[in-house]
Amino acid sequence: MSTRVFTQLSKMPPRRSVRRARRQRDRFLVGYIVTWDVDSANLLQCTRVRRFVFGHTVSANGKTYRYPGFVELEGVRYLGQSVLFVARDRLEAVRGFLRANGVEHVVSNATLGSILPN
Repeated sequence: MSTRVFTQLSKMPPRRSVRRARRQRDRFLVGYIVTWDVDSANLLQCTRVRRFVFGHTVSANGKTYRYPGFVELEGVRYLGQSVLFVARDRLEAVRGFLRANGVEHVVSNATLGSILPN
């Protein structure tokens, strides 16, 4: 029975975060893990953070405008809920945004990837 469940699950379409992770190139990066805590009761703060991190799409007058998010930039990797890996040159952008919006956050040194050639 467990094999059957595994087979069914493997045929499910990947979720957004899994698709995003598959698109990101594997390579060795030195940077930081940034994690934050948004007050879920503050809808404005939640919306601002979500749009900054993931981007958003606006439709007006029959046209669609897509605004890419921070996770789409080179040197940024989405690790999980409220957690990003950020290369050195991207750190001040995310910290500045979080500070300006009153979002508590923690930054930790990190490396991502492997230094061994494939």
